[in-house]
Amino acid sequence: MSAVTGRYWHQVEDGRLQCDLCPRFCRLRDGQRGLCFVRAREDDTMVLTTYGRSSGFCVDPVEKKPLNHFFPGTPILSFGTAGCNLTCRFCQNWSISKSREVDTLADAASPETIASAARSLGCTSVAFTYNDPVIFLEYAVDVAQACREQGIRTVAVTAGEICAKPRQEFFVAMDAANVDLKGFTERFYHDICGGSLVAVLETLQYLRHETDVWFEITNLIIPGENDAEAELEGMTAWIVEHLGSDVPVHFTAFHPDYRMLDRPPTPPETLSWARRIARANGLHHAYTGNVHDEDGGSTTCTGCGQRLIGRDGYVLTHWGLDETGACTECGIRLAGHFDGPPGTWGAKRQPVRLADFDTED
Repeated sequence: MSAVTGRYWHQVEDGRLQCDLCPRFCRLRDGQRGLCFVRAREDDTMVLTTYGRSSGFCVDPVEKKPLNHFFPGTPILSFGTAGCNLTCRFCQNWSISKSREVDTLADAASPETIASAARSLGCTSVAFTYNDPVIFLEYAVDVAQACREQGIRTVAVTAGEICAKPRQEFFVAMDAANVDLKGFTERFYHDICGGSLVAVLETLQYLRHETDVWFEITNLIIPGENDAEAELEGMTAWIVEHLGSDVPVHFTAFHPDYRMLDRPPTPPETLSWARRIARANGLHHAYTGNVHDEDGGSTTCTGCGQRLIGRDGYVLTHWGLDETGACTECGIRLAGHFDGPPGTWGAKRQPVRLADFDTED
């Protein structure tokens, strides 16, 4: 595991180094690590300890990120590292994001190797996922730059907890993002996630108004925690007012995991109910996820109501767009990024060994 000098930190009056990457602002003495575990102080420098290391690579459907309006049906090379800057009690990827074991980082991979592997595997994009990529910003940005040189797009799957200056550097390198809007109260963020709702809303508004990054939003609905009608009403109304009606929102089902085993799985009816609230508040593209619901997973035209993209899980079942991404019936263009006919990757999951693509031997 290699360490590289990190960016976004400064020394404070008592001699500690303050990390300025995310709103936690961890202050470290020599040898200490931040809450994320991957950013550490070595002598008088802040370092990223996981540069060039991954917890594993896999080719997934882009819909699994989830992204429904970003080159549907195409394969995406997905990977993460270790650690996280949040403390979500319900974490669905806790074995990776909460890892404190260097053995989790099994695969060594340079940015150039990742880009070459994606191209060789026929992937349209590379996704930074499984744990939040903002904590390995330097590595993610270098991978994104290497991918762009080979015509590969990059996708950040993130909770959006990042400060203003690093936010600019991080997202200018990305082509798309899925932002996890975990709830819509500061109580939920503070008590359940160890984060800040305000920081995430700032990231969402930054993406909408100051970048060309295509982004979609995921809201994991947890029974008894963030599923109140008033909260769903407020969240979806805020999205329409501040981000627009065309931002896709995915309401996904919770299953008991990590430190939240006392809550039941989300009933499919709750997801459908949330979707109806979103649509009533003016959101054009509200989806259900982690359940079998072809209607809730499909895309309809905002003009004529025709089904534009049918989905059964991660499999595309219908395509009603022309070469430009417009409805074949009424000609209204669907918001998002489309490139002619859809991909045919389907629901396949293909683990990948990056050593097979190493260009540095």
